[in-house]
Amino acid sequence: MTQLQNVLNAIDTINEADLNTTLVDGVNQPKELVYGRYMTACLEKYWPQADEHLQIAVRAQHVKRWQLKRVDFPAGKQGYLTWRKELGIFHAATAKAIMLEHGYSEDSAETTAAIIRKEKLKSNDNSQTLEDVACLVFLQYYFDEFAAKHKEDKIIRIVQLTWRKMSTQGQEIALTLTLPPHLARLVAKALA
Repeated sequence: MTQLQNVLNAIDTINEADLNTTLVDGVNQPKELVYGRYMTACLEKYWPQADEHLQIAVRAQHVKRWQLKRVDFPAGKQGYLTWRKELGIFHAATAKAIMLEHGYSEDSAETTAAIIRKEKLKSNDNSQTLEDVACLVFLQYYFDEFAAKHKEDKIIRIVQLTWRKMSTQGQEIALTLTLPPHLARLVAKALA
């Protein structure tokens, strides 16, 4: 097995411990394990030339996410933003430690960690691609559940914010996704 595959397997092993589950093809599976695999599948489909740093970053985007619970942070927008920032730092540190355990250099592991922290988002192609993949996976697998919980004006605002975070390439890919009619209508309204 390659060094890369060993790291991806180690991330999956950690995420198999997630007690939060999601239903996939009628079977409950660990939520973050499923998310990591969706992320990798999206990357492989649209960015097959991705380097190892990005491949690991994509799989580790939510590694061990259940450790930092939203309820442990203050309510409101500022609490949410603090939680999200802490998650990025936590996921990056976890991925870096896994890479170091599997023989990657400090520089290589830190490069991956910086991608996960989404440093230099608009100027670092790998950080931007990670953001694009996360947005595409959200639209494809999680948007329907999110939309069911929120009012239309909030959904439209979130789609607009998501759209601004994406690259032109990511936006073009998003427009090719086949969404259920009620979600496609919301996206169309957001982009009008």
